Amino acid sequence: MLYYLCRRRGSGGGREEREMVRRMEPGDRQAYLNMAERFYRSDAVSHAVPASYHARTFDELLRSDVYVQGYLLELDGKAAGYALTSRSYSAEAGGMTLWIEELFVLPAYRGHGLGRAFFAHLRAHALQDVARLRLELTNGNARARALYEREGFVPLAYEQMVCDLAPAASREEGE
Repeated sequence: MLYYLCRRRGSGGGREEREMVRRMEPGDRQAYLNMAERFYRSDAVSHAVPASYHARTFDELLRSDVYVQGYLLELDGKAAGYALTSRSYSAEAGGMTLWIEELFVLPAYRGHGLGRAFFAHLRAHALQDVARLRLELTNGNARARALYEREGFVPLAYEQMVCDLAPAASREEGE
């Protein structure tokens, strides 16, 4: 897994074509759940997660945008991908960090500028108080890496470690 941060700031310009990036709405639930399942079965991730986690994520992004924000990527009015972001404060960056948690475009829609459109949308609407963008990707994901590098991301020489705890709902249910 590689970790990237973005040092470039400013307006992305964005193209005025058929692509659209917008915040997810209640009616996007099934499209998101289907795409999230595909994403977690792809080579873009190192492990699968339970389907219930996707449902919890969607519920949380509709409940509040404090912890997670969800975006639907559309091409010609059809759901073509999605992105999830979250925020944290970084002493290292001296301010807020916006994590691109997931960025997935369905295979049939790749190469149509949706990744660029997503980053242009972020630069235009979501980075006012953000000091750093950060993301991770698997080592073999050359196409995503090329996009991220074009968008100004550079590799970090970090390894990350995690300690998974049972989700709050599981702890409450005694699982």
